[in-house]
Amino acid sequence: MERNKQRVLLGMSGGVDSSVAGYLLREQGYEVVGVTMKVWPQDCISRAEDKCCGPQAVVDARGVAHSLGIPHYVVDEADQFEKTVINYFASEYQAGRTPNPCVMCNEKLKFGNLWDKAQALDCDYIATGHYAIIEHHAARAALRKGVDPRKDQSYFLFSLRQPQLRRALTPLGKMLKPQIREIAHSLGLKVADKIDSQEICFVPGNDYKAFLRGHLGESKFHRGKIYDVGGNFVAEHEGVELFTIGQRKGLPGGSAKPRYVVDLDPETNCVIVGDVDDLIVAEFEVDRVNWIELNRSNQVADVTVKIRYSHPGTAATLTPLANGRARIRLHVPQKAVTPGQAAVFYDGDIVLGGGWICRSATGWDSLPRTERARADLTNA
Repeated sequence: MERNKQRVLLGMSGGVDSSVAGYLLREQGYEVVGVTMKVWPQDCISRAEDKCCGPQAVVDARGVAHSLGIPHYVVDEADQFEKTVINYFASEYQAGRTPNPCVMCNEKLKFGNLWDKAQALDCDYIATGHYAIIEHHAARAALRKGVDPRKDQSYFLFSLRQPQLRRALTPLGKMLKPQIREIAHSLGLKVADKIDSQEICFVPGNDYKAFLRGHLGESKFHRGKIYDVGGNFVAEHEGVELFTIGQRKGLPGGSAKPRYVVDLDPETNCVIVGDVDDLIVAEFEVDRVNWIELNRSNQVADVTVKIRYSHPGTAATLTPLANGRARIRLHVPQKAVTPGQAAVFYDGDIVLGGGWICRSATGWDSLPRTERARADLTNA
């Protein structure tokens, strides 16, 4: 029997956003199928009990699906989550980079592996509760900022390819958070006042260091030494994995000015510290660039770039390079441009694309002194 409605696979986290997304899709005439991903093995799931991937999330999502009158399934993605998100998270810290697991989870799981489940359920689209706008045109899809500036999540979707965007729906993109809660209250949903998680879903208490210790084990940490930007020995450290660019907390004292981590060298396991001025960067490069607006991939352009999710964005000149790289020259130098994080390019509210901030031989204001520190190290 032929279907009369387009069918949508909705990722349900058990929170208010994905719950209201299900209601809106249903009201728009879609046939909605709810799915919650279980991403922890059963013997580990208690570690994330109150998160969007924990057991309470499944209970809440199932309850909402029942209230909305839509079917609900739980899919076990524990193995894939371990391989594509957890291992990536740990290996990036081991490489002296700061990971962004939400981007990876969206690309590889929510809009990646989950498509196989969608096809098995004869679905035409995948939908989520992200605050971003995806516009569907004849031959392509465009990604824009959500209208709620405090909730916009377009940054986390920059790595989606055109085939993923063309089959994706984000019904909350044109709405404000208070509207979402108001709808949830009007529907009598128990999750209407559920608090939004501000943490990495699989890291209890947002303590990534404790998580790495549990996941990697102390023997896998790369111990080394801390030097200042002048090459002077400061202290020993228990693992380069425990540091990130811009970090101040947990550094040894004894300095007239506050110290910050300004660079990491995973080859020598050295942590380089300096003062706040040593964090300032005027130019950097990104690799593995994903262009959503393909017609802009060969053009030097003035854009707005976000160097982390919480960053408000700043004016920059973007120069595409060979081999999936690009150079970003910041019109106003910024603090703590961090390797491993995503830099996302915007033209107004349109996402042009983005890439992963990488260590470069040029562009870091503190680099000459950092290089001297490494030279002193080598000759010591």
